[in-house]
Amino acid sequence: MVRSGVQLSQVVPWGRSLAEYVGMFALSERDLAKRILGCADGPASFNAEMAARGYRVVSCDPLYVFNSQELRQRFDETFATMMAQMPAKRDNFVWDTIPSIQALGEMRMTAMEAFLRDFAGDRRGSRYVVSALPHLAFANSAFDLALCSNFLFLYSEQLGEDFHVAALRELCRVATEVRVFPLVDLDGQVSPHLGPALTALRRAGFHATVSRVPYEFLKGANEMLVIERQ
Repeated sequence: MVRSGVQLSQVVPWGRSLAEYVGMFALSERDLAKRILGCADGPASFNAEMAARGYRVVSCDPLYVFNSQELRQRFDETFATMMAQMPAKRDNFVWDTIPSIQALGEMRMTAMEAFLRDFAGDRRGSRYVVSALPHLAFANSAFDLALCSNFLFLYSEQLGEDFHVAALRELCRVATEVRVFPLVDLDGQVSPHLGPALTALRRAGFHATVSRVPYEFLKGANEMLVIERQ
């Protein structure tokens, strides 16, 4: 099924929780109260859990062009395959906060279910917006904080340097502060696009730094990029 250029059969929904977002982006209670954009959130339960706590987050992803039933079907189609691949990849991950492959599956399933319920209830599409980098459908400075999880840098082979620089500049357009996690590619190696992106951002007048975070699941993925306007 193809809709607005997105092919559902190529999507692998893999949801992450609020607790993971807090760790991945070193979020404080003060951060959580800000106007937050979750970019490329996919089926994360971050928005749903934040709404339940009385906070407001806007999530954007081209995936949201599909309805909850279509997304559930795709999740059901891919979940067993994803879990079956984990034993062979076990040594690539740190099993402390997530103690086992079974626990990982339960966490991902719980996040996806929370997302689907919340997504289905957002009938006006005010919190889940169909939009994709490098061109976002938001006004300048619409957010205090933009979070981009498991997209930029992770897919360094599929997305080139120019895309990364343009995407980061776009996130800086819509938010006062930008945080991106992780900074490694799918093999756990530091992205070759990180250095050029830092140089481009600094030349453009942004304060861009790499910061350690209290989260590591994929080995080596324990840093985020923080970009602020000077």
